[in-house]
Amino acid sequence: MLLIDPVRMLPSLLLPLIGVLFVGGFSPRSYAWAAAGVVGAVVVAFVRWATFTYEILGDSLETKRSLISRSIRTIPLERIRGVDVSTPPMHRLLGLAVLKIDTGASGGDEEAKLDGVTLAEAERLKALLLRRAGRPEAHAQEAAAPAGPREQPIISVPRKWLLYGPLSGAYLLTPFAFAGGAVGLAFQWSDELGFGQDAAWSAGEWLWEHPYLLLAVALLLVLAMPVTGGLMYAIFNWNFHLKRRDGYLVAERGLINRRSVSLESQRVRGYEIVDGLAERWAGVVRVWAIVTGLGDSETRGQLLPDVPRGVAYQVAADAIGPYRSELRPHPPVARRRRLFRAVFPWLVVALASAAAAWATGATLWWVLLVLALLLAALGVPLGLDRYASLGHGYDGVRLSVRSGSLRRAQAVIERRAVVGWRLRQTWFQRRAGVLTLIAGVGAGKGGYSAVDVSETQAADFPAEVTPEWLTPFLT
Repeated sequence: MLLIDPVRMLPSLLLPLIGVLFVGGFSPRSYAWAAAGVVGAVVVAFVRWATFTYEILGDSLETKRSLISRSIRTIPLERIRGVDVSTPPMHRLLGLAVLKIDTGASGGDEEAKLDGVTLAEAERLKALLLRRAGRPEAHAQEAAAPAGPREQPIISVPRKWLLYGPLSGAYLLTPFAFAGGAVGLAFQWSDELGFGQDAAWSAGEWLWEHPYLLLAVALLLVLAMPVTGGLMYAIFNWNFHLKRRDGYLVAERGLINRRSVSLESQRVRGYEIVDGLAERWAGVVRVWAIVTGLGDSETRGQLLPDVPRGVAYQVAADAIGPYRSELRPHPPVARRRRLFRAVFPWLVVALASAAAAWATGATLWWVLLVLALLLAALGVPLGLDRYASLGHGYDGVRLSVRSGSLRRAQAVIERRAVVGWRLRQTWFQRRAGVLTLIAGVGAGKGGYSAVDVSETQAADFPAEVTPEWLTPFLT
């Protein structure tokens, strides 16, 4: 850890160290100050390592950090919702791992992190911490069962399916992020890097005066989007495995930083299947688990990256449970609402552009008029697709709701996970006679919406799913 921590702090130390060397004119004194900064990083790493301890006391984990003051954190084992093991590059070279403990009580942050344990110790602690204190029957089964993990593979994602990565759009803006970071760095550290801020401004003004060069750069960045997006996607989802082990769903993935996430099967309440327009055309989807008390569910709850739709439904059914019913369509007024919202704003822009073009005759307004009409025309299939994506249903065990077009999401939730219902109606929905029905769930996002259902559906669907709650109040 005395090596890992300073190297990990290097990105934040690099620019200050370079600045010290430039300001000092690369004199012996500047080298001495830079060396003092490196030594200081090592000292900080030593203090972190020397003042941190952990211990399992009965049915709780206790972590201590003490230097001038002492900080003690006690985590009951029965509160632990997940234990993740990751191996960043330097940890992997040195045979170490990072173990993160999630109790669901701290939002998206882990409750405790053991950074720098050996791989063997990480696996031992993971198996130990995932036991629950109030489950004597589980301990009895563990005692009677043979030693070693009981593991059942569910799916290993083939590497050729990583080619679907650019369709998800998750990393497509990576080239623009790198370009923006480079421009910001040039302006912020121009003096320290030796060419001065005036030179940076002059270069920016020169590029602004040559728009065709800017257009070429933008075109190159756009062409690089699928390449860099696919590369980043492959790095994060390399060698993706989903398996069942000792009552947990375990997802392992990653090339540079190998990560293993465990989700307790008893706390999984359903799953969410997500696809965008490009993914829908290619017939691929992504899958997340809906889990009670799970922090950072957008990352830790991922069950599958982009895989063919049929495979995703089969894996979700095998790992969690199938949904055996058709989704019910929403009333025709929901289609009219989607067409109106997809087309009307662009017609307003087109009308304003036509008025401006007639008054001024400027070419810019005619171009804007043509673009607005094209977008209004594209709004028709988009609105129809958004309506076709709406749906809700119940098969007697699980309920499902679906909505969205550019990002379509279908949530499948166990009946026992529903803790309440909420009816919401805007002024425009009241005029149209539709509502938004939200199923309150003590897991995942906390609520999943059936958008623009009729008043009859809004009354009948909750009564069908939870009749013991609502039947006495229906007339």
